[in-house]
Amino acid sequence: MRKLLLVVLLLAVAAAGGAAIYWQRATAAMDAAGPQAEPVELTVKPGATVRAVLAELESRGALADRRAVEIVLRVRGWPQVKTGRYEILPHASPAEILRQLQEGRVVLEALTIVEGWTFADMRRAIEAHAGIKSTLRGQDIAAVMTAIGHAGEHPEGRFYPDTYRFAAGTTDRELLTLAYRKMAEALDAAWAERAAGLPIETAYEALTLASIVEKETGLAAERPRISGVFVTRLRKGMRLQTDPTVIYGIGPSYDGNIRERDLRTDTPYNTYTRAGLPPTPIALPSREALIAATRPLETGDIFFVATGEGDGSHVFSATLEEHNAAVARYLARLRGGNRR
Repeated sequence: MRKLLLVVLLLAVAAAGGAAIYWQRATAAMDAAGPQAEPVELTVKPGATVRAVLAELESRGALADRRAVEIVLRVRGWPQVKTGRYEILPHASPAEILRQLQEGRVVLEALTIVEGWTFADMRRAIEAHAGIKSTLRGQDIAAVMTAIGHAGEHPEGRFYPDTYRFAAGTTDRELLTLAYRKMAEALDAAWAERAAGLPIETAYEALTLASIVEKETGLAAERPRISGVFVTRLRKGMRLQTDPTVIYGIGPSYDGNIRERDLRTDTPYNTYTRAGLPPTPIALPSREALIAATRPLETGDIFFVATGEGDGSHVFSATLEEHNAAVARYLARLRGGNRR
C-alpha cells in the first residue's frame, strides 16, 4: 500500500513538474517572435471570437502555437478584440498581436477631398469609396445636412478639402461631420484675423469669396492678389465677372465650354449679370483661399487674364487698356500654340 501511495505521489509530482514546464514554455511563447516573414492582413469581423481569430492567425502563418496561447488566455483572461482590418507585422509575437487587436490599431483607409471640388464631387468620391459605410446614399441635400446636424444650410463650401484617414466601416455621416467641423474651424480662424475695412460683412461671405478665389487660382502664390482684384471690384461697385460662377450656375448641363450666351444668361450665380457675390460658395476652398479672401493683396488691379505660359499664372491690370493688351497677347500665344 505504501509503495502504491509512493508511486501516485511521484506521478503527481511529475505531472505538476510537467505542467509547470509547459506553462513556462507557453508564457514564453507569448513574447516569442512569430513565424511569419511577411506582413499578414487580418480582418476581424463583428462578433468574431478570440478563438476564431487565433485560428485564422494560425492558418495564415502568424502563430507558431495557437494552443499555448489559448492556455495562457484561459488563465489570464480572454481579451476584447476590436473589429476592423489589420496588418500584422512580420515576426510579431502573440502578445504584440493581441495588444494590436485590443487597441484597435487597424489599417487606416484614406480619402482625399480636392480643393476646388464641389459638394457633389465630394459626395461622389465618398459614395465610391469601398471603405466607407453608406448611410446617406440617395438622400437629398436637405436630408444630408439634417443628418449631420446642420438643417437648412446650403452644403457648398461647407466641407474642408483634405486627406482624411479613417477605419474601414466609418460612415459617410461621420466623415461629413468631421469635414464640416474642420471647415468651420478654418473659417473662424481666418475671419478672426481678417483685414480691417473689407467690403464683406460676414464669415459666410468670406467663404463665398474664398471659393471663387480657389476656382480662379492656377498658381497658389497668386491667391491673395486674385482676391485683391475681387475685393477692389466690390469696393468700386463693379461686377465680379468671373467665369467659374457662371459655370456653377449652368450646373450639370455645362459641357466644358463657356459661350457668350452663357455670360448673358441670367442666373443667381452669373456675376456678369448680377452685382456682388453669388448667393452661396461655388466650391470647397482651401485654408489658403480662406486666408486670401480675408487678407487680400490689393494693388489697384481690377483685371487679370492668363499668361498662357502653362504654369497657371496671370497678368494683372489696373486699366481696361492694359487688360485688353494682355488679352491680345494671351490670344496670340494661344493661336501660336495651336499652330504648333
